[in-house]
Amino acid sequence: MQPEWIVHLAAISFVGHEVERAFYDVNVFGTLNLLAGVKECRSLSKLLVASSANIYGNTEASPIRETQPPAPVNHYAASKTVMEFMLRARAGDAPLVITRPFNYTGVGQSLQFVIPKLVDHFRRRATTIPLGNLDVEREYNDVRFVCAAYLRLLESPVTSGTFNVCTGVTYPLRSVLGLLEELSGHEIQVEVTPSLVRANEIRRLCGDPALLQQTIGDGPTISLRDTLSWMLASAGEVDA
Repeated sequence: MQPEWIVHLAAISFVGHEVERAFYDVNVFGTLNLLAGVKECRSLSKLLVASSANIYGNTEASPIRETQPPAPVNHYAASKTVMEFMLRARAGDAPLVITRPFNYTGVGQSLQFVIPKLVDHFRRRATTIPLGNLDVEREYNDVRFVCAAYLRLLESPVTSGTFNVCTGVTYPLRSVLGLLEELSGHEIQVEVTPSLVRANEIRRLCGDPALLQQTIGDGPTISLRDTLSWMLASAGEVDA
């Protein structure tokens, strides 16, 4: 049976991954390998590939639109930028939709990422937590919102384009800590650890969702409070 849709999410997505070459081996050449196979899928109506909002880097523009030129500041973002260019160079191989999701989280996300790490410490009622820069500001969208956006893009008439997957709502990391304290009734002492402060840290990453909304309409509204409550209540579920 030939597929109608292909959704390509496979990647090394943790910015702090220690093997720098692996970003390119997986994110660039892995995607090119997929494209080689796609040529044989005559029934394919849409190929959706997840890139990343990280490609925008540090920019004065905020919220960021899809027309903002890439300015990657780490190997993860650079590999995703190269991947996008290579995909567009071979766009004739498949009807291509590229998504640039902004930060998102949910049950099952690896503890390498900051929100699951925070939730785990509050769930265990730890006394301290090592963190990097508390002043960074990010969207922390719900994975269910992202999945719904991908599905609606697949079901939509659009057969090409690049779309921010975002809400335009950001939170300083300090605010996330405050929400978790409120939800759990527990306070944690933060230990700012220099080794966790990344070089060229992106200060604020906020997307403009206008193009996405014009294309597929509004997605499910899931507040950060609801996402954190869901994660806190999901003790024992496997992180991946």
